[in-house]
Amino acid sequence: MTLGKLEPLHSWILVLLISLAGCARPGEPSNTTGIDSTTSNQLDSTLLKFYAYKGNPVFAGTGTNTWDHKIRERGYILFEDGTYHLWYTGYKDDDSDLHLGYATSPDGINWTRYAQNPIVNEGWIEDMIVVKRDSVYYMFAEGRNDIAHLLTSTDRVHWKEQGSLDIRYKDGKPLSPGPYGTPTAWYENNIWYLLYERGDLGIWLATSADLKTWTNVQDEPVLKNGPEAYDKYGVAVNQVVKRNGIYYAYYHATAVEDWGEWSSCVATSTDRLHWTKYSGNPLLKENKSSPITVDDGKSVRLYSMHPAVALHTSSTQ
Repeated sequence: MTLGKLEPLHSWILVLLISLAGCARPGEPSNTTGIDSTTSNQLDSTLLKFYAYKGNPVFAGTGTNTWDHKIRERGYILFEDGTYHLWYTGYKDDDSDLHLGYATSPDGINWTRYAQNPIVNEGWIEDMIVVKRDSVYYMFAEGRNDIAHLLTSTDRVHWKEQGSLDIRYKDGKPLSPGPYGTPTAWYENNIWYLLYERGDLGIWLATSADLKTWTNVQDEPVLKNGPEAYDKYGVAVNQVVKRNGIYYAYYHATAVEDWGEWSSCVATSTDRLHWTKYSGNPLLKENKSSPITVDDGKSVRLYSMHPAVALHTSSTQ
């Protein structure tokens, strides 16, 4: 998903075709109601209520003549062994390719850029999420033309390209031509799960047993834009967190047709298929988008990532 004008927007004809391609087919399950068993008194308030850190932003583009003069869209943070690890997308100007940077922090506030940045200087990497399983880091990212792809690493710094994600309809046929971006993945019960968007017109769910082929659970979106005003014109999921049997999908949304401003929101589910948008949405306004949470064992933090990294905590500071 492209939040700015770095790439030309897809024509409305393409958007319409993508929307029609995702519609339910005869005999397919329908999910137009958003019915879910979660209720407000079941939700964990520590995952829903946040306050802006007074020193924001905590990380941004250099603003100087560097490859990461600016940063954009979803970066990702993992907390491991007492250190916060940040991967981010940097670029020089609107005609530049997007490359991958890396930074670390002892407190999630003060960051040190890796000396050999960018750590991936070829191809196109943005909107990434990093999942660690055993000793391998899996990076699901958006590539050129909003096509999702996979990279792997064993040391957080050196990444190997694994190619574009092969996503299929429920019947096994390849997706119709067009974008499939903002990949959000997690691993559970020996299955990989993937939420992705197509033209920001909705969120689809696919699964894979081997990371080679992904198959839609249903061919209709599991989360649609609207009818709420705050996400009427676009949605894209950034992270899924599971707490006490409930899934929390943090997503960004736009209420304006030209995608000029975005907000951060959350939806909940107990089955990954039926999602209920939180009644307190948006969590963050003022164009603070691409949200992810980080649990450091003491508290849950919410970081918005676009157009700079801003920290939000569960208590006032």
